[in-house]
Amino acid sequence: MVPESKDVSIIGAGVIGLSIGIALLDSLPNLKVKIFEKESHLGAHASGRNSGVLHAGFYYSPDSLKAKFCRDGNLELKKLCREHKIPILATGKVVVARNEAENLRLESLLERGLANGVEIELLARNKLSKIEPLAETHERFLWSPNTAVSDPAQIIKALKSNFLERGGQIQFEKEIKLRRENDDVIIPNQSSGLIVNASGAQADRLARRLGLAREFAMVPFMGVYSSIPHQKLPIRCLVYPVPHSVNPFLGVHLTLTMDKKVKIGPTAIPILGREQYGITKGWSLSDATQAIRASVSLIRGEAHDFSKIVKEELPKLWRRTLIKQATTLVPKASFVHGWSRRPPGIRSQLVNLGSGKLEQDFIVEVFGNSVHVLNAVSPGWTSCLPFGRWIVEEKIRPLLR
Repeated sequence: MVPESKDVSIIGAGVIGLSIGIALLDSLPNLKVKIFEKESHLGAHASGRNSGVLHAGFYYSPDSLKAKFCRDGNLELKKLCREHKIPILATGKVVVARNEAENLRLESLLERGLANGVEIELLARNKLSKIEPLAETHERFLWSPNTAVSDPAQIIKALKSNFLERGGQIQFEKEIKLRRENDDVIIPNQSSGLIVNASGAQADRLARRLGLAREFAMVPFMGVYSSIPHQKLPIRCLVYPVPHSVNPFLGVHLTLTMDKKVKIGPTAIPILGREQYGITKGWSLSDATQAIRASVSLIRGEAHDFSKIVKEELPKLWRRTLIKQATTLVPKASFVHGWSRRPPGIRSQLVNLGSGKLEQDFIVEVFGNSVHVLNAVSPGWTSCLPFGRWIVEEKIRPLLR
């Protein structure tokens, strides 16, 4: 076991890495905790490129880690915002149905929300105009009053501040390699008694070098958005469709942003690179190999309809398709002109090669003196603070005894 006097090295200064660091120093203030970040600044990837939506927690199966942490994470990030004077848009969210099949699926979302302890209501269509006059629904809709929006860049800076105030250290432009020595893991040329791999889209790659995560491959999905000034489409709250019954994406929706825009999207387009924000940059042969392995497994598996994902998502590269789908939720969107492209984000998603299933919950593995956060997809941003504490209590503390 690793004695408490040893250093702890966290790989990745995203919201998960910072939250783990904060939880470690709150729990064991005598530890020396250092975070290594390969980029020159915070939020270069998922932590700074997400939608900024503070999810309420009603989408997720009650037995999942996502359900366990999302509701509390929503409240804790709002508290963090108040403490650091970060603006919050307390918008709430409506989930509208476009047909009878979606209308019936609203009931299962309501049941999940109630099971997860989330404040949520299933309301009749005639009440929608009082909450969101521009939206339309088929018979009923869900109302989630605790869904909100904030600024990912400001939140990650606040987490950094909290971590540094507790005595943590961050070293930027430091790309880490891991090496296995018998039953332990080391960072070459670094002193580290305990290692936490919270490197986001690169986490499985680091773990695979140690012989872990061999049952998974990674396929990245690019999310593209377009936006318009709010005064051109003055929605009051976030407007979402009922999620697909099989494929694990929320579909094109309308959200508000902190820079007074209305945003439509995202796409969920399978791509080759985990950091491929353009056509030619941000991918490697290793990325492409993993993405192809994952895609083949998805095609062969029965958990998802991968061909339908591709068929539905590729047309969304054209803004006209995004707008058309948004108009099924808010018809007035079709009359608005002057949309502009937003910076894309990437959701790097683990695929179980045996089952062909997209892993939809958080996955954490322990090996020797190392802890690996392999899958922390949405709502990882909302869930980061309670998730970080859970990792410390359930995965890290046992290694320090």
